[in-house]
Amino acid sequence: AFLHDKLQALQAEAETFIAVRRDIHRHPEMGYKEYRTSDLVAEQLSAWGYQVTRGLGGTGLVGQIKKGSGHRAIGIRADMDALPIDEATGLSYASCNVGIMHACGHDGHTAMLMAAAQYVAQEVEFSGTLNLIFQPAEEHPGGAKIMIDEHALDGVDQVFALHVDPSTPAGVLAVRKGTVMASAD
Repeated sequence: AFLHDKLQALQAEAETFIAVRRDIHRHPEMGYKEYRTSDLVAEQLSAWGYQVTRGLGGTGLVGQIKKGSGHRAIGIRADMDALPIDEATGLSYASCNVGIMHACGHDGHTAMLMAAAQYVAQEVEFSGTLNLIFQPAEEHPGGAKIMIDEHALDGVDQVFALHVDPSTPAGVLAVRKGTVMASAD
């Protein structure tokens, strides 16, 4: 019943974050040029009570929230950049930026982490620090390295991330210990 109640609370906000994802999809931005996306994320995180640090890796940002007196810190990471691809899907929310498309799911990653951010800020009690890492330029040329060099992960004990996979059925999480989907081919 506990997990069911939590899932119901998240489901109640689903349409809001589907709209966010579609908005990001409609306005894709290439690596290090995620200005609109970064502004959208920063504005919402601030409204939910996160301390936002911007300009990491150029357009990257970290939203941090502390609760309780715990000294542990985790990070959850999403990427924000799109690919240099013309969209030909015919979707009502198809890219309006010629030659740029969210074809790798980063619009979904950003929207999912924003949904988690709202839920954690409003519903979750914990003791420690949560760092939400919104990374630019995952596709190329390596926004993670720049963010790390600029201390985005300082003090973070563990980092978690996910990637959408259209071959995995909706509602299923596939988990593997160690490296997975670490490729640029």
